Amino acid sequence: MTNIVLVPGGWQGGWRNTTIAQKLRALGYQVFTPTLTGLGERVHLANSNINLDTHIEDVANVLRFEDLTDVILCGHSYAGMVVSGVADKVSERISALVYIDAFVPKDGDSWWDLAGDSYRQLALERSELDGFRVTPPAYMDPRCTPHPLASFRQAIRLRGRWKSVKEKLFIYANGWKDTPFTQTYETLLKDPEWTVKSFACGHNVVREDPEQLVAAITGLKVSHAAK
Repeated sequence: MTNIVLVPGGWQGGWRNTTIAQKLRALGYQVFTPTLTGLGERVHLANSNINLDTHIEDVANVLRFEDLTDVILCGHSYAGMVVSGVADKVSERISALVYIDAFVPKDGDSWWDLAGDSYRQLALERSELDGFRVTPPAYMDPRCTPHPLASFRQAIRLRGRWKSVKEKLFIYANGWKDTPFTQTYETLLKDPEWTVKSFACGHNVVREDPEQLVAAITGLKVSHAAK
């Protein structure tokens, strides 16, 4: 059976992926929707020590303790940083990586580096409450919780093992003007190791275009081979 792990983006918890998980389970897939430490229902664990390494370990441990193999590992937005780190740790457990309008970092990159000036300014302005968490933008779902600032600022360390994953899919949402992902989209279009798709929707792909997202995930070669 193919296992699908869906990692939510900044400020969000596993609740964000509940609806799409239900659709995938109805098609016969086993789906996991972890919440990263300090967010969602784990907001009570928030502290100033939570960083990108913490979030990478959160998801890597789901794969280890559930003993998952043939995993399609999906990350939205900020979670592109997370799934890259997970794949670098446990590449042998992962069959495909899906970046859902997400950051695709190189060794030494951070969210802070890749997000752009406007989002760095937003993070600075919204971390004034306690100094170590970034409160969510006003337009986001009311269930969103403050995001650990250190996870945005920490540089990722990659040894290159993540590149050995069989399939890599990048989904570009072309329906929002402030996207920081255009350059990534244009670069990966030229890379034969990647499949690239463009969706006519805003950044919140899971909410705005779930049917096309489900089709993209289940259309991966490994999803048919291992199901």
